[in-house]
Amino acid sequence: MLRSCTAGLRSIWALRGWPEGAPRLSMDLQPARRLFSTEKVIHKDWALPNPSWSKDLKLLFDQFMKKCEDGSWERLPSYKRRSTQESEDFKTYFLDPKLVEEERLSQAQLFTRGFEDGLGFEYVIFKNNDEKRTVCLFQGGPYLQGVPGLLHGGAMATMIDIALGSCTGGAVMTANLNINFKRPVPLCSVVVINSQLDKLEGRKLFLSCNVRSVDEKTLYSEATGLFIKLDPEKRST
Repeated sequence: MLRSCTAGLRSIWALRGWPEGAPRLSMDLQPARRLFSTEKVIHKDWALPNPSWSKDLKLLFDQFMKKCEDGSWERLPSYKRRSTQESEDFKTYFLDPKLVEEERLSQAQLFTRGFEDGLGFEYVIFKNNDEKRTVCLFQGGPYLQGVPGLLHGGAMATMIDIALGSCTGGAVMTANLNINFKRPVPLCSVVVINSQLDKLEGRKLFLSCNVRSVDEKTLYSEATGLFIKLDPEKRST
């Protein structure tokens, strides 16, 4: 079932938990040691303010950080690479070893964190577990241009996929993503992606989201998605 749902799709998976009964990965990002050295690799959390963030993005970030103080919301950290243990466990339980190229895999990093500060995807996601929803604050940099002065639709689709995936609470893959683009997003502006889990059927998760301006007056996009929880008994490739 998973094979047929995901065939031909470019899927972005998120590790924020596990299917019931699945072996649990270490969610603590432990610093890995470089080969033949005692020096530790420092993993930067990219979901924190940097000088490229606009005033709007910083203001919204501060507002949601205040909401985190009572425990109702939490900020989700974001790194360029998975921890070594996470990567090894994922290969063990979900990937066909025949298709794993160790050298290439060791160079892998999260697509949305492959740009330098301010040039590509600047975002932070806040999650409310009780309400089963997330809010993603996103600023698209100049390297994400489509039509001059506007954000590329593919970049917006990527962020919608990331935002919806963060709402699933598990190791998932995208099976279907349906987006209605209402208005183009000005390049380098800030948008708010509100996502929620609508329905759960076995390993199927049905989600929806909308993309709005900071003042919530402009609706840029609406989307629905179907995600599938990964099963360690079934390979994803």
